[in-house]
Parts: sequence; C-alpha cells; structure tokens
Amino acid sequence: YKFYPTEDRTKLAFKLGEVDSIQNIYTSEPFDTWNTVSVNENTNYEQVVTVFFNAGVEPFSGNNTLRQALDYAIDKGSFDAPRALGPVSPTSWAYNPQVKPYAYDKERAEELIGEAEGVEIKLVTTPVLLSVAESIAEDWEAVGIKTVVQVSSVIPTDYHAYLAILDIPKDPDQYSIWHSTQTASNISNFSDARIDKLLEDGRTELNLEERKRIYLDFQRFLLEELPAAFLYHPVTYEVSRN
Repeated sequence: YKFYPTEDRTKLAFKLGEVDSIQNIYTSEPFDTWNTVSVNENTNYEQVVTVFFNAGVEPFSGNNTLRQALDYAIDKGSFDAPRALGPVSPTSWAYNPQVKPYAYDKERAEELIGEAEGVEIKLVTTPVLLSVAESIAEDWEAVGIKTVVQVSSVIPTDYHAYLAILDIPKDPDQYSIWHSTQTASNISNFSDARIDKLLEDGRTELNLEERKRIYLDFQRFLLEELPAAFLYHPVTYEVSRN
C-alpha cells in the first residue's frame, strides 16, 4: 500500500502508473470514462457527511431554530447517496430510525428563519467536499442566508458551519464528539445538560437493552437540538486496471 495526501494526488499516481488500483476515493472522474479500468462503487455506512454548526458563536449560540431552518433548507435528495438521519449507522444495534428527519422543506425553512434573514454564514469545508458545500450554499442563499464558502485541509477555528465526513464509532458511545467537556473534539462546541447526562449514562450502563434505550433517546434529543445536520452516507469508489 501507498498513501497519498489528497485525492487528486492519489488519482495522479494511478494515471502515472505508480499503483494499479486505488481505493476509497469520493469521485470516480475521470476513470468512469476509461475503457481500460474497472470502477466499483461502495456505500460507507460507517461515515456521515455532516454540517457541524458552531454553537459557540452567533448566530447559532442558543439558537437551534436557525440550525433547524438551515437543515430543512438543504436539498438532501440532490446528493445521489443514501440519506443519513443521524450520527449512528443504520447497521448499528442502537440505531434510531424514529428521529426527526428534516426532509427538504424550503417553506418551513423560510418560516423558521424569520428575523434571521440577512445573516451571513461562513461555511468551511474540506477540498473533497467543495462541490457539496457550494450546493448547500446555494440552498441557504435561496432562503435568504448569505453564505461564504472556504476550503481548509484542517479543522478550522473560525467558522459558523463546518462540512466534513464524520467517522462513526463502532460503539454508539459518542461522548468525545458531543459532550460539553470535550473541547478538543466537540467540533460543534455543543453544550446540553440532557445530552451530557445520556452520554454519561450510556458509558456506565452494562445492560444492553437499557443501553439501547439510552442511545435511542440520545439520538432523538440530539436531532431536536441539532448541533449538526446529517446529510448522507458517502459513496466511495475503487478503481483498478483491467
């Protein structure tokens, strides 16, 4: 195996003959038009493309109504990938399919935005998700929220929203991602006493059925507070020479 710093560099290595196959790339171009290679598509249900809202700054501080509005405003059907409802994989024993789905609803988004219309949001993303970020920006602009897209190869410190791929832990314990004390890994700067308590209880409970109940509640309440918008499970590609 060889490792490359970016998807573009990985594709270049394949074109130059440095490797005979590449895995886990997020776009198949230009290889989908080549007759000399095979392209296999896989859906990764252990990852979620996610918009993290920075709850530690205005306009999101203490304002889950605006966060909900922006989630409703995103046309998730445009991504051509399996829809994600939350931060837990649908293959998990703790998955809750009954959470609020935030299906695309432009009218509902405009209704919730209300006086927030005219707010400007900085949406930061990784290079591989730039086209997705631009699509989201168009959706937000359509409901009156001016959006500036920036690209960063690292987690930014100055942002309103951050579009990235969340790796889902094998166990439903997501203490490090959402608990208010985890300032180094809580990307959304999210703080909620009820969520904190559920995450703490889930870590100490040994009975599997009781743990499941805890994490079902965790997902339900997290989707009400909405520190992040969960969009879709990414499709990845494997390319190999025939």
